[in-house]
Amino acid sequence: MKTKTILKSLILFLFCIAKSNAQEILTIEEAMRIALENNFEIKIAKNNSKINEANVTIGNAGMLPVATASVTDNNSIQNSSQTRQDGTSTSLDNAKNNSLNYGVSLGWTVFDGMKMFARLDQLKELQKLGDSQLKQTILIKIGQVNSTYYDLVQQQQQLSALDTTIVISKQRLELAKNRFTIGKASKLEVLNAQVDLNSDQVALLRQKESYANSKILLNQHLARDPKIDYKVTNEVTVDDKLIFANLLDLAQKQNPALEAQIINKRIAELQLKQVKADRYPIVNLTSGYNFAESQSSLGFTSEASSRGLNYGFNATLNIFDGFNQHRNEKVAKLQIENSQIAIEQQNMILNTQLSTAFQTYLTNIELIDLEDDNEEIARQNLSITLDKFRIGTITTLEFRTAQLNYVNAKVRYSNAQYQAKLSEIALKELAGNISF
Repeated sequence: MKTKTILKSLILFLFCIAKSNAQEILTIEEAMRIALENNFEIKIAKNNSKINEANVTIGNAGMLPVATASVTDNNSIQNSSQTRQDGTSTSLDNAKNNSLNYGVSLGWTVFDGMKMFARLDQLKELQKLGDSQLKQTILIKIGQVNSTYYDLVQQQQQLSALDTTIVISKQRLELAKNRFTIGKASKLEVLNAQVDLNSDQVALLRQKESYANSKILLNQHLARDPKIDYKVTNEVTVDDKLIFANLLDLAQKQNPALEAQIINKRIAELQLKQVKADRYPIVNLTSGYNFAESQSSLGFTSEASSRGLNYGFNATLNIFDGFNQHRNEKVAKLQIENSQIAIEQQNMILNTQLSTAFQTYLTNIELIDLEDDNEEIARQNLSITLDKFRIGTITTLEFRTAQLNYVNAKVRYSNAQYQAKLSEIALKELAGNISF
């Protein structure tokens, strides 16, 4: 008997462990860590950043010499005839001829109007642009993870509120049945209580569906199996100490969208340098070591071979190209002007977004306190109403109104916290300082 009891306890313990593992508590920190490791868009942005980093080389900028090896082997079979100056002639059918050339050549541009240096600087700026784009992708994705996560927290709180109202509705139905049994209530009161309970259960099912779909969406952001089950924490902590001036200062320094526009202007300036370089001569050094061998079945020389070093330089200067140089410089200057306009535009957009988001943030912070008070008032009202309903001093309609007011107050308080958290996330995303 004792063995059976121990066995049952062990089975119960293992069942609890399995159930606990199936419903892991996923914290927001863990969710962000998984997203940084798994999210597909972040992975692509990281690879693009690595590509830009790999491109920053002096060879890619054109500063290093280029060495090439080549080999050419020509063969022919011909029916040939030759007539010499003294009148003698020679002919040969199926004459075989062979020519073999191979060697190594070296070319090096030693001066191109400083274009290669501007190109190297441009590659470095492109690397910075890739880093900025990676940062923006991370901020956007981490913002989405935060928003979805706290949406789940809100929905979890709403599920709790609906569970509470179903408990109350069941108590009401039980009271109505008891009162009907002793003849103090009509059948209509029982039916109304049953209908309201059914309505609450429908609302709970709908909320569970929404909750399950949001969990799948968060799994998508985390790039993991949609079937993975988990629970989130049940609290929303809102940072209510944000200051607009500090946020604006941070945004001017590290907002990735603004940073990208500033880098784009620098890239446009370096592009103008490269265009202007075409006004200067291009000087190339050339060198090589070549081998040549030939065989001929007919002629004065049957075999010949040579080998040796060749070297030299060439220089070219664009004298007139149909005014294309002037046109290219004008276009490059306009690109710089457009880049400056884009910076000013992005600054205005950023200031507008920050101002709007901060005003929404302040409103939502105030709403949290207000809805918290409303929830407490609605809870007290429901408690008093429930006591009166038990002794039969209020109507069913009055009780249902108090019950719905309480549920709605809890939902509004939960939503106020969620909206305030969204405002906080939006502000920090604009400022470029979401913690992750």
